[in-house]
Amino acid sequence: MNTRQQILFDLDDTLIHCNKYFGLILGEFYLIIQQWFADFELTTDEIRQKQIEIDIASVHNVGFKSGNFPQSLINTYRYFSQKCPRLINPQEEDQLMKLGLSVYDLEVEPYPRMVETLESLKSDGHQLYLYTGGETAIQQRKIDQMKLNMFFDERIYIREHKNTHALEQILQSGTFDRSSTWMIGNSLRTDVIPALTAGICSIHIQISNEWEYNIVELERTPDNILYTVSSIEEVPEMIDHKIEQERKTRTLN
Repeated sequence: MNTRQQILFDLDDTLIHCNKYFGLILGEFYLIIQQWFADFELTTDEIRQKQIEIDIASVHNVGFKSGNFPQSLINTYRYFSQKCPRLINPQEEDQLMKLGLSVYDLEVEPYPRMVETLESLKSDGHQLYLYTGGETAIQQRKIDQMKLNMFFDERIYIREHKNTHALEQILQSGTFDRSSTWMIGNSLRTDVIPALTAGICSIHIQISNEWEYNIVELERTPDNILYTVSSIEEVPEMIDHKIEQERKTRTLN
């Protein structure tokens, strides 16, 4: 029985906070739009739903590019400018571009017990990998700030498109034993479903402020292992549980 597991971790909203920073910028955006369009009494929910629609469509088309988010603010502004109507002001668009890009300059912070969890798994002899979606420069800055190389070394994968195809390429390019390989992440769309499709185990970490893009339905009951937890510190217990279940099965046979 192979007790040494190969564990791929997502980064954003699995190891470190992410969505809450976009939420802060969006809060500013809603106020700005409501001020500019005061004569038309736009609600926060109207603005929010249109921005989500535009943002998600962009990710589907071009992947996790840094320009998606600020452009979604501008395109939302343009939508309401045409709908209300109100003249489009290039200076206002510049302001929104700067606001959107500012999210990438914010200092990130880890989820509680991140370091302790990674230390525990590493000390148990498991091989840790990092697999994150986004642009290399932005994601690498977060990795460096959190000093994550001490856990992952060179075993880091950054992809602008994070989907079933991308994960399959990673698995085929390395020496992964799928029966003892895991994908840990908060996204059903980009972490869990690709993992189950590839025939590896997965742990879904549920978060309270999930990005709408990540919320999808599992179309079928998975043939392989899927656990759901509410915090990263539960991950070692789930992995130990699977190893113990395999040990008992072998003993009975």
